[in-house]
Amino acid sequence: MECGRYTVNVTLDPETAHPNLILSKDRKSVRRGNTRQNVPDTPQRFDDDPCLLGSEGFTSGRHYWEVEVLVEVGDDRFCILGVCKESVRRKGRITVSPGQGFWTMQLSYLIGYFALTSPVTQLPLRERLRAVGILLDYEAGKVSFYDADNKSHLFTFTDSFTGKLRPFLWSNSNFPLRIRQVSAWN
Repeated sequence: MECGRYTVNVTLDPETAHPNLILSKDRKSVRRGNTRQNVPDTPQRFDDDPCLLGSEGFTSGRHYWEVEVLVEVGDDRFCILGVCKESVRRKGRITVSPGQGFWTMQLSYLIGYFALTSPVTQLPLRERLRAVGILLDYEAGKVSFYDADNKSHLFTFTDSFTGKLRPFLWSNSNFPLRIRQVSAWN
């Protein structure tokens, strides 16, 4: 798959960000802070789990972006990356699974990498991921994940999509997740 040719410029949506999440000024990076920020509790904001969405929504086509996940060695926290329906639940505890409108993977230095299928699928990775590429192919009903550095395929969800899908991030760590500039590759 020639993912690089489907590159989109993803920015993070501050209106959806949990109050403990801190976004960079350019809206390309997020990390979990230690204190709640004073932000309005609107229907679109996640209020229990440290999540946020990308500003962009997709209802057709192919779209690719990459997220740097520089987890520190020994860090017991985790992050979750992927795609979700715009209509996902944002209040209270959420369940991140395809049945709830999430197509994601979880990364943890201590416990490993998982596709959040139902039940979860452990991914047999030997090397620590530094960046994850995410390719949404709306019409084919696929969300694929790649090691963005060596371009190897990690996992693909297959489903049928309706409505708008948006990039999804869950940051349970002080290390930042950063949407990175993508160069074209085949």
